[in-house]
Amino acid sequence: MDHLIYTAMSGASRTLEQQSVISNNLANVNTTGFREQLALYRAVPVVGQANERQTRVSNVVTTPGSMMGQGAMTQTGYALDLAISGDGWFAVQTPDGEAYTRAGDLSVSADNVLVTATGLPVLSDDNAPIDVPERGSITFASDGTITALGAGDNPGDIQILGQLKLVNPDPEELVRGDDGLFRLAGGQPAPVDPQVRIVDGFLEASNVSPAQAMVGMIANARHFELQMKMIQDASANAERANSILSTN
Repeated sequence: MDHLIYTAMSGASRTLEQQSVISNNLANVNTTGFREQLALYRAVPVVGQANERQTRVSNVVTTPGSMMGQGAMTQTGYALDLAISGDGWFAVQTPDGEAYTRAGDLSVSADNVLVTATGLPVLSDDNAPIDVPERGSITFASDGTITALGAGDNPGDIQILGQLKLVNPDPEELVRGDDGLFRLAGGQPAPVDPQVRIVDGFLEASNVSPAQAMVGMIANARHFELQMKMIQDASANAERANSILSTN
């Protein structure tokens, strides 16, 4: 009985862990540039005594990475909305160092700094925040070059503010942080990739499929019910065994 109940309990715990990952994906179905997180089961042996045969296995949930496929492009017409065409990432400054995101819904902070929707400064190709002229009109070239025209300035007075830091590291070297941003596994900053291109007036939607996420949640709920049924059966068998022994 103990073998059965602990195996079923392990399965139920892993199902709940995977359900939390799927729930997080579903909650971010409308998050700009979100990358679907993967959650897989992996079998592990149950360690017993040295001379005992390994006849049972348990399982764990692993998150080996994220789906890096591009989400749908949505046209907004807003000058500060940017989307990366193909592979690549925007570089942003965080308290923990440089990080990368596909979310290009940018804005200008009260300090006239170009920031993400969460308030993180966007980095230029020289690894510095980008200052924007007060009430200036900003435009972006496909290579990330930023130009601005101050309020009341003549069209000939347009100035170049710098260039966005656009990177394209190997996806296998990227690690997702608790803040949803990606970083290189070693912690070092990624180099600028001049081949990365952006499109202004567009945003990239999340690459999570709501239908697939809902199917995964339903399947997990059924797996959990099955594990609970096994635990109940194990408990009932133990009660029957105890009743038989007590009568003797």
